[in-house]
Amino acid sequence: MKITVMGPGGVGGYFGARLAAAGSDVTFVARGAHLAAMQAGGLRLDSAFGNLHINPIKVVADAREIAAADAIIFAVKMRDTESAAASLAPLVAKGAAIFTFQNGVESAERIGKVVGAGRVVEGAARIASNIPEPGVIKQIGKFATLEFGERDGKPSARTTAFHSACVAAGINATLSDDISRTLWLKFSMLAPVSGMTALTRGPLGPIRNTPQSYALLKAAIEEVVALGIALKTGLEPDDAAKGIKLIDGLPSEMMASMCHDLLAGKPIEVAGLSGAVARLAEANGVAAPTHKFMAAALAPFIDGKPKV
Repeated sequence: MKITVMGPGGVGGYFGARLAAAGSDVTFVARGAHLAAMQAGGLRLDSAFGNLHINPIKVVADAREIAAADAIIFAVKMRDTESAAASLAPLVAKGAAIFTFQNGVESAERIGKVVGAGRVVEGAARIASNIPEPGVIKQIGKFATLEFGERDGKPSARTTAFHSACVAAGINATLSDDISRTLWLKFSMLAPVSGMTALTRGPLGPIRNTPQSYALLKAAIEEVVALGIALKTGLEPDDAAKGIKLIDGLPSEMMASMCHDLLAGKPIEVAGLSGAVARLAEANGVAAPTHKFMAAALAPFIDGKPKV
């Protein structure tokens, strides 16, 4: 299977490398120091599921350099959505399907406006990973999963083919029969954990071990679930308690990618996480004070380290 990875960071880099190691024809689209490092020495995974080094590796600076693809793993940061989607238009025109594993719940709509809604398959990646240095992906914890599916809940030729490639690569991949619920379940955990680890500039463990911050984390989860119920996304009232229980079991050293980006002085995705919760809640008459606070507190860092 010919696979293009648009954004070889913690998500795209990890799953793309696993697919390449299993024999899929994978081409990565990278930039900057990460691109240079991959060109010079390939891509290395430092993973709880086993280390891996793909070298040489197929990597380009622009998706327009790729002749054809069957599937595209779309994992760029949210601020790059439209420009990245536009660069993929020639591949999509030749039949490639975009599987989006971006954070948030608005990815498919934004990509669809550029390449056509029918060209996009929604998905959720659950993995704790980051780029500690160019050319390296570090994954922690005992979870690294992909879940994706069509809006009608039925398997299709494109989802079945990509699922088969993932399974052959040893990836824990699942076809979702309710992709809206899948996305919002992830969102109900991701937005709170991203906001709290970014606000505290540290890992999840101390947040859970401190009553005041743990109360904020729980409130943030409950707000997203309440919003999801109001929007009829498939979430249910007991999903809040289930989400809290799952977060309680995550590695103590885990930090969301937004926290890693904040500490590195990079732009952060708060507008599409807590910011989206606050925006959608206000538009639909749902209270979300915790996310409104987190979005406001982190606003100075949206474009990276602010100038003093």
